[in-house]
Amino acid sequence: MQSQSESYRAAGVDITAGYRAVELMKKHIARTQIPGVYSDIGGFGGLFALDLQDTPHPVLVAGTDGVGTKLRLAFLMDRHNTVGIDCVAMCVNDVICCGAKPLYFLDYIACGKNVPEKIASIVEGVAEGCVQAGCALTGGETAEMPGFYPEDEYDLAGFCTGVVDRDAIIRQDSMRAGDTIIALPSSGVHSNGFSLVRKVFDLQHLNLNEPLPALDGRSLGDTLLEPTRIYVKPVLALLKECSVHGMSHITGGGFYENIPRSIPDGLCARIWKNSLRTPPIFGLIASTGNIPERDMFNTFNMGVGMSLVVPAQETDRALEILRRNGEDAYVMGEVIVGDEKIEIV
Repeated sequence: MQSQSESYRAAGVDITAGYRAVELMKKHIARTQIPGVYSDIGGFGGLFALDLQDTPHPVLVAGTDGVGTKLRLAFLMDRHNTVGIDCVAMCVNDVICCGAKPLYFLDYIACGKNVPEKIASIVEGVAEGCVQAGCALTGGETAEMPGFYPEDEYDLAGFCTGVVDRDAIIRQDSMRAGDTIIALPSSGVHSNGFSLVRKVFDLQHLNLNEPLPALDGRSLGDTLLEPTRIYVKPVLALLKECSVHGMSHITGGGFYENIPRSIPDGLCARIWKNSLRTPPIFGLIASTGNIPERDMFNTFNMGVGMSLVVPAQETDRALEILRRNGEDAYVMGEVIVGDEKIEIV
């Protein structure tokens, strides 16, 4: 018999709602099961058995992140089944940057009131993100915190573990002047810069479902809520066949913060601005908020979710592999000698 406490319920925490939420989310979690999962949901920890047959010198790689203030848009639109994709993406896209394959993911949801259907909808998105990344959702936590969060709000964060062989870790010391920088397109704003987005647009008082000509007929709400793209599978496919000298996940801080993290001292990423395929949402943000171009590139991904550095002689092969795996990849720059680490020309 499941436990229950009328006193706890009177304080604002309904533990029976938690049991109901777990039952509703089980079908979503089942979609993520991969070889290695060694436990069912409901225990005190998620178990995963490592298969190291092809990894003689395993190195575990961990990443954690949340969705940020993009959640405010989900609240306003009462749409909760996509932000979980963002949560997974923010973690697994980081882990893949050193060449690691994500193995499993855990989520943490803190809410003012546990509405089982809403919690299950959030986890539906988390599960979809895990499926896209090829990793398992092995556990999580839902914390009902009345008086700390408003009843209709929540926060969402997650944690991912991956594995890479020691000799396959992507290291900066392999990069050379003349290497090619390849762009993997984003689906839009992804899950970064939303504090600035919310300052530019009065989201609470706009019709978020109205089609806008400036967005090619899409609504502002749909465009901004579009989930972060997950690049794990195409990148893993690339790593099997090509040399990759560096990788950057373009998140908060945009180009100027993230691309230099994969560039060694003495080299510079020269980005050709005219080569970028920037979605219209970024132009709308810049014009509406009167945001300088430098700030746009220092806040948003500007249409590039991930950058890859490959040897010049492998450029065509890399593009072919990425496109075969669903990425409309293109060349956006080159590595040159320099001390600035990045220049956008």
